[in-house]
Amino acid sequence: MPARSGRSSRRQLSKILRQVWRQRLDLLVPLESITHAPTRGLLKCLRWLTLGTQRPRGIRVRDTFLALGPVYIKLGQLLSTRRDLLPADIADELATLQDQVPPIANFDLGDFLSESLGHSYAEVFKEIDPVPLASASIAQVHTAKLNTGEEVVLKIVRPHIQDQIDADMQLLSLLANRVNHYIPAAQRLHLPKIVADHHRVLLQELNMFSEARNQIKLRRNFAESNLLYVPRVYAQHTREKLLVMERVHGIPINQVQTLRERGVNLQVLAHKGVETFFKQVFEHNFFHADMHPGNILVAIQDPHNPSYIALDCAIIGSLTDADQHYLAQNLLAFFNRDYRQVVMLHLASGWVPAETDPDAFEAVIRALCEPIFAKPLDEISFAEFIAELLDTAGQFNMELQPQLVLLQKTLLYIEGVGRQLYPQLDLWTTAKPFMEKWAVQHLGPAAIINNWISAGPKLWQQLPYLPTMLTQNEDTLRLLKSTTAQQSRRLSHLERQLKLNRRRRRGRTIAGLIFVGISFWLLWTPLALSLSGGNFILLTGTACAITATAMLLKS
Repeated sequence: MPARSGRSSRRQLSKILRQVWRQRLDLLVPLESITHAPTRGLLKCLRWLTLGTQRPRGIRVRDTFLALGPVYIKLGQLLSTRRDLLPADIADELATLQDQVPPIANFDLGDFLSESLGHSYAEVFKEIDPVPLASASIAQVHTAKLNTGEEVVLKIVRPHIQDQIDADMQLLSLLANRVNHYIPAAQRLHLPKIVADHHRVLLQELNMFSEARNQIKLRRNFAESNLLYVPRVYAQHTREKLLVMERVHGIPINQVQTLRERGVNLQVLAHKGVETFFKQVFEHNFFHADMHPGNILVAIQDPHNPSYIALDCAIIGSLTDADQHYLAQNLLAFFNRDYRQVVMLHLASGWVPAETDPDAFEAVIRALCEPIFAKPLDEISFAEFIAELLDTAGQFNMELQPQLVLLQKTLLYIEGVGRQLYPQLDLWTTAKPFMEKWAVQHLGPAAIINNWISAGPKLWQQLPYLPTMLTQNEDTLRLLKSTTAQQSRRLSHLERQLKLNRRRRRGRTIAGLIFVGISFWLLWTPLALSLSGGNFILLTGTACAITATAMLLKS
């Protein structure tokens, strides 16, 4: 097995190198950024060839990911959301990547179902369609009918896909670490972390139990809502590699012309999209983080009051309470054009270094935000705005928070959908009332009272231990003062030692210079004679003596 794995890695590495050469991605790496001399020399020789450089670099990068297969396509999709790391032209092209995967070869659906269920599939399913409804890199989808009459969809994880993912990710991890080591300029891309996060997300998509839990919770969150419908999961038939869920019918969100022909109110649909996003992030703190057009349908039973249907709940995001509060307060400050508050929130949350000049940072945020404020979607681009904001914020040593990557990805998807549906949407007018309502519930007097009430039982439980806790705090403070005093004494002693060492070093240097001067004066006459008489041995010895003295002085 290890030998076979090694051969597979070598074949994959060879395939990667061929694609990199075919698309001339080597031209994207500045020679001066490479510290490994042999690699720099090889690339320098290759720069003489310009074959394949006529097409834009973004297209060449996209085609490379596309040719390398499913794992790399999904990595490209992930990278497309990191506009803090990639140039806009490359990120835009990577965002167009879609799975183009043929169905599983020589696949017997009946045998797979019987093996997964632990008994004959006929005990559960009345009909199954062996022709897949859709085929993607991780799984493929079939339609079926239960013996009880319900139409269902079967999501099936591809056989042996985890072995392929693990092998590809092991190689990608190795390459990421090598690039990070040999190309210092690439370190700001955090490639090893991106690869590790990508591996984690892919493994989540392999576990249908995990996806089923996400889907059940998302369905429960919107059970009484007309914003979003989530298909029912048949948990009794779901297995680790098999998800059985209700089959739903709707129009794909990107078929805008069909929606118009059916008389769907696109303005209502766009407003509901914004509300759905904010409700997931700030009310439920549990948001669908893979809402690309392929995962969203529109239910049009009532064209004047349409709703969304969410598919594929494998990737779900959430925020910590602190991040959620800071993000919400940032949005509220932005809606109110209070850019000073935005700066103070960034400083308080640690998203920018404490030594950041608040006036300069405020000026940057104001210059970026004012031109897009209160404009409809067709006059702004969040993708470009985020790229510019992060690029400028980089001057203040601000990097995108890793915990917000999924949220940024979701926001960009939502923007794309809104732009297609109703470009005249005023996002600010739609979102501000929701955020103000959130502020009243979470930041107002009622929220403070509720927090005190919630904390009341815990406070009463801790009250008997209050004297002990105060005594412990006093002991801790005394210990801290004692430790600080000891450290201060040690620092003073260290400073005295350093001063003494500097004086001794100056003394040795002066003595050495005197020694060299005397030696040079004593050796000058024989040295002159040796130079005129060609005495090579004496000349060499003299040079060695002077060199040795100089080295001693340097040490």
